[in-house]
Amino acid sequence: MDSPSIKHLKLLKELLLIEREEDYLQYKEQFLKAGIERRKQNGVTWYPIQILNDELGYGDLLQIEVERTTNLDMPHHFSTGKNISLFSNKIPHDANEIIGTIKRSGKNKMLIILHAEELPDWAYDGKLGINIQFDDNSYTEMQKALDTIINARNCKQAELRELIAGLQKPSFEKLDESIIIPQLNLSQNRAVRHALAANDIAVIHGPPGTGKTTTLVHAIRLTLQTEKQVLVCAPTNTAVDLLSEKLLEQGINVLRVGHPARISEELMGTSVDGQVQNSSYYKDIKSLRKTAEEYFRMAGKYKRVFGREDAQQRAAFYSEAKNCLKEARLLEDHVVNELFVNAQVICCTPVTSTHRALNKKTFNTLFFDEASQALEPMTWIPLLKCNRVIFSGDHFQLPPVVKSIDAKKEGLDVTLLDTCMKLEGSSSLLTRQYRMHNAIMSFSNAYFYKNELEADVSVKDETLSPHRLPQRGREEQFAFLESPVELIDTAGCSFDELQNPETLSLSNKGEADLLYKHLNLLLEQYEYTKQEQKISIGIISPYKEQIELLKEKLTEQDFTNKPISEISVKTIDGFQGEERDVIYISLVRSNTNSEIGFLSDIRRMNVALTRAKKKLVVIMDTSTVGNHPFYKAFTEYCEKNGFYKSAWEFLY
Repeated sequence: MDSPSIKHLKLLKELLLIEREEDYLQYKEQFLKAGIERRKQNGVTWYPIQILNDELGYGDLLQIEVERTTNLDMPHHFSTGKNISLFSNKIPHDANEIIGTIKRSGKNKMLIILHAEELPDWAYDGKLGINIQFDDNSYTEMQKALDTIINARNCKQAELRELIAGLQKPSFEKLDESIIIPQLNLSQNRAVRHALAANDIAVIHGPPGTGKTTTLVHAIRLTLQTEKQVLVCAPTNTAVDLLSEKLLEQGINVLRVGHPARISEELMGTSVDGQVQNSSYYKDIKSLRKTAEEYFRMAGKYKRVFGREDAQQRAAFYSEAKNCLKEARLLEDHVVNELFVNAQVICCTPVTSTHRALNKKTFNTLFFDEASQALEPMTWIPLLKCNRVIFSGDHFQLPPVVKSIDAKKEGLDVTLLDTCMKLEGSSSLLTRQYRMHNAIMSFSNAYFYKNELEADVSVKDETLSPHRLPQRGREEQFAFLESPVELIDTAGCSFDELQNPETLSLSNKGEADLLYKHLNLLLEQYEYTKQEQKISIGIISPYKEQIELLKEKLTEQDFTNKPISEISVKTIDGFQGEERDVIYISLVRSNTNSEIGFLSDIRRMNVALTRAKKKLVVIMDTSTVGNHPFYKAFTEYCEKNGFYKSAWEFLY
């Protein structure tokens, strides 16, 4: 009979199949069942495109820059790290297709690394396009990891499995109170000591702005005093890059593992491909490959063989080419193996931890950052290589994306971080935040963190207002700068939500207009104070349709010579890990049935509310969303502290 832990993991296998099926179904609806014009509208195809330039990049892979020539204002789903295919529409056929990975994606241009060394002949004949590919690799690796942990017996991984299921208690060595890192505060030092003492599992619980990544980096640095090498993971390439940069700043030897297209340009020197190219053997490797290409070219001349001598000559050329490639691979493997032996920290995403050079490697410690965003099966992939794990994250922030409603209901979105937070004595809370004004922090602090957080003195009273302003009429004249939080209630304004019949996403024109009106008034007041420092602006909405509307209206604004250092319009997920001086949030929902859809995901809303440093402006219809306990509590908080305003104040 299966233990509770095994039953749970077998359920996860079933839920993962359901999720994969839903993911593929959505892909088919957007892509496979649609013609090329519909795919372009769905944002999963660019056609036609032109190749602007091509060159050999890292790993001797072909790098091309492409540009779409029509539908220039149409939104799309192409983003860094996604797999794509370059195709020819002249003769539709599987052979007229090359797979690649997006290195960088903009509004109408894309930098792509193709899994090829040269462009085929058909790529020069025009009628080219780009399609998004369905990526099945992560599902395969997660299922393999679940099979392995289900069958684990009499090993450390089996112990971890039972411990996480609550069948055993996590154990710790005696805390070393002599460990005091001057750069860290009291709670950060406590979390580092707690992590170092863990025998199997520890959690650094880092709410927004508390410096959890910095704390994790110091825990890694001290662990390397007793362990030769550690594995460091995060669910996104952006998070892995950030960790890698901070570790490099500490003088640590980092090996960044991953596809060149998914690694930031600044970190290419730490990547496997980058370090191979910088090795003393690289000239020999490249020379051998060029020689192989020449032999293949000469062999290719013998396309029609009539005599024995011609056949022998062709075979000889092929043999020499293969020998050269084999020698080049052996030499490269030697360099790569040395890199993996000598690195102090190997940084990668969970799926990339299956790199062939890591197949037989084991580690004592896995450090896993942003663990609240990783599905449990995803987390098991690197954890199978390790004896203990230090998680870092916040289970009140963004959960992992689960597309299947049924799989989510059954708990696929419950992470190992969620589970481990319930283990007695496993977590250590970081309590001082360095991002936001105390009033911006206070609502989330009370609602999620039991009022255990405190704002550091460097940020707690920081508003947009300069410290010395004319006193006469100050409150009225500089109200936008003085107030750190504003809730603008659109109830009764007839700012009705609109649904796009094709995307089913929602927008709200009234909220968008009000947002930019408020922003312009705020900038007027800020300009009047003649402060030298420009301010950064973030505009957030949970709905993609509203994001597109807000971006469109942004182009209509004249912010020339305005005191803005940066202005970004993104979904909540797009702002994860980021911060701005001023954050605007447009909640969109406004209907007579009090339907709020996925606004009920309060963890996601917690992310939005904690991005602002000096000012937070939330625009919402309280008659629609105010019945939900979370938004009701937020409204009451704003009313109590004088942060509540009616949209009617801005309509005339």
